[in-house]
Amino acid sequence: MKYLSILFIMTLSVTLNGQTIIGQWETYDDKTKEKTAVIEIYQTDNLYFGKIVKSFSLEKNALCENCKGINKNKPIIGLVIIENIKKDGNEFNGGTVLDPDNGETYKCYLKLINNKLEVRGYIGFSLLGRTQYWVRKE
Repeated sequence: MKYLSILFIMTLSVTLNGQTIIGQWETYDDKTKEKTAVIEIYQTDNLYFGKIVKSFSLEKNALCENCKGINKNKPIIGLVIIENIKKDGNEFNGGTVLDPDNGETYKCYLKLINNKLEVRGYIGFSLLGRTQYWVRKE
């Protein structure tokens, strides 16, 4: 019985850990399908944030020249691009995503689908936007 309990706890732990958006995610170029960056999603209190921890397509010291406000000319590596996301059932929404390529900030929702993260940035209604699928970094 003791071993059965341990097996159940280990299985539950793996299942629950697979359901979180926390961790590192690889992003890919929409057109070329090449790996572009690694984003680390983390939780502070009940909100989720994401920052760029590695770039495969930019120079090491690249700056966000197109960003506005406090992000203007900040280093791309370490740049927080997902902010203030809240868990809402199976989705995570209510926050924003920053596109460092054009410096624009969009409303955002995230949804975990198997081991991929659906990331949708949009203006106004979620119908007017763009979706990317990020892959969990192993």
